[in-house]
Amino acid sequence: MNKPLLAQAANEARGLAMDAVHKCSSGHLGLPLGAAEIGAVLFGQALRCDPADPKWLNRDRFILSAGHGSMFIYSWLHLSGYAVSIDDVSKFRALHSITPGHPEFHETPGVESTTGPLGQGVGNAVGYALSGKMAAAKYNTVAHTIIDNHVIALAGDGCLQEGVAREAVSFAAHNGLDNLILIYDSNDVTLDAMAKITQSENAQALFTAIGWDAVTIDGHDLDAILGAIETAKQADNGKPKLIIAKTIIGKGIPEVAGTAKGHGEGGAKFVDAAKKGLGLPEGTHFYVSDAVKAYFADLKAQRAAAHAEWTKTFTAWSAANPELAKQLDAARNGTIQAEDLLKVVPEYPAEGKAATRNSGGEILNHIAKAVPHLVTGSADLFGSTKNYLTGMGDFSATNNTGRNIWFGIREHAMGAICNGLAYDGLFLASGATFLVFADYCRPSIRLAALAKLPVTYIFTHDSVGVGEDGPTHQPVETVSGLRVIPNLDVIRPGDAEEAAAAFAAAFSRQDGPTLLALSRQDLPHQGHASAATRREGTLKGGYILVKETAPLEAIVIATGSEVQWAVAGAKGKPGVRVVSLPCFERFDRQSAEYRESVLPAACTKRIAIEAGVSDLWWKYVGTQGQIIAIDRFGISAPGNTVFKELGITAEAVAKALA
Repeated sequence: MNKPLLAQAANEARGLAMDAVHKCSSGHLGLPLGAAEIGAVLFGQALRCDPADPKWLNRDRFILSAGHGSMFIYSWLHLSGYAVSIDDVSKFRALHSITPGHPEFHETPGVESTTGPLGQGVGNAVGYALSGKMAAAKYNTVAHTIIDNHVIALAGDGCLQEGVAREAVSFAAHNGLDNLILIYDSNDVTLDAMAKITQSENAQALFTAIGWDAVTIDGHDLDAILGAIETAKQADNGKPKLIIAKTIIGKGIPEVAGTAKGHGEGGAKFVDAAKKGLGLPEGTHFYVSDAVKAYFADLKAQRAAAHAEWTKTFTAWSAANPELAKQLDAARNGTIQAEDLLKVVPEYPAEGKAATRNSGGEILNHIAKAVPHLVTGSADLFGSTKNYLTGMGDFSATNNTGRNIWFGIREHAMGAICNGLAYDGLFLASGATFLVFADYCRPSIRLAALAKLPVTYIFTHDSVGVGEDGPTHQPVETVSGLRVIPNLDVIRPGDAEEAAAAFAAAFSRQDGPTLLALSRQDLPHQGHASAATRREGTLKGGYILVKETAPLEAIVIATGSEVQWAVAGAKGKPGVRVVSLPCFERFDRQSAEYRESVLPAACTKRIAIEAGVSDLWWKYVGTQGQIIAIDRFGISAPGNTVFKELGITAEAVAKALA
């Protein structure tokens, strides 16, 4: 390790952060300055990566969980040769720049996850590590090792105070994710005050008790940092690794260093003197020395050569294992068509009934057999959510080939871990719980939508039909609350055929997440329309389930379990059309012509029925329409009794049509 050069690079990275924050009068200086030596060792020595190919399969994954310190990663990506220019750095937080206020996936080469809400990056890192373990078990052979990388996350006090991180680190330890290294930038400061105001635990003892290896080092000592990382990489002992790096927040700006004022941009007004104190040339901005440029240019060439050497192994592996190579390529680069998935799901009888959670479990198993990189998990509810993959094994510390993930009662971590799996792009991730608990993982769902991640949420017990568990478990507002998240498809199927299309839609979607809201109670098969009509209509988000047999007088619109009452309430009324609308978002993406064919503007007598709040339905029924809904919390009673008591019935539909 070239210590003098890396120490110089650390100070120049500090200078870049100071200039960027000072220029836009916004941002956080504390972490980029305090963790500069950590960045120097990682990007200047310890990370296995290839800046010329940021998505190299066997790279180390680096996640900045403390995303407010984004100038840390932008500086080091630039210095180490990623496609982040000095001009990009100078446009920190500017409109349309690739250096936004918090790191965003898809925006910046080398950024592995969208981090902002603290603790999410820790959960994402656990997901990446889970993906790495599963991929190594699936693709490595006795003759060829093509995956043996590590996941390294940098987190702060704020990350580790958040519940999502605590859930995730417990999961990581229990599942033996020893490819995970968490560097804790322990500077004893939070935004408002010194950390002692809000925390007093012994982090090393705490993590050791959970099942991690933990060590405390001087976070400004290059030798100590490198030694800790190398030791962590070499210890394949079934334990994730915590490196507690004691650092000085805002180091380099004496006026704020080591204080809460160093957290944000408070030190920016002192940058000229600070840069001089760091030995940076006076009057320069966004300065990088020729020596540092030359060092990283040489290192970039070395890293490219290491990548090329690995490629030889990968080529030999591909030749020796063509079927595995085909599966890996499909996982990384392939696209899945919903129509192809539907071909592997047998049609259901025209008559009969089934809870969509039950038919959903059957459908998922059919699809999983056709898509070998599909994995699923549940927050301690496999028996209720029915998404267990039969005969496909359980992931554990001793079985990394299992495709069923036991998340435990950790809904928020489940969401963040599924995001990490999706970021890595080697597996199709899905997680399950009761719909009412969506609020426990909503921040992760929102980030999946923002980052356009193909995560599937299999959320059951979707309405007051849950019954006796009462209003605490009856999600009257939840579906509408999820529908307002941009880029999230929420699908609430009304029978088994709609469920088949819902799963096919979810696992074929490439540009965002899908949430499936499934029933606990049995729903009748809607055999008055063909299976093909119901499947095709669900893929479009909405369709005519029962077409009028006389001039059109009224339209009844419904989703989920309420479709049965829409149909029953319209029975015997030849001028009434019944529309099933399982997914608002998919329907709204259809052409104006298609939407008009389903909901013609000329027909203003419209009734919508859903066992949830009414607010979002007005755009479909119009000002002259009527909504049969539940704008209150539920009741503890048998499900059918609750529906009747709250007016979600066929009789209510018939009355509205009268």
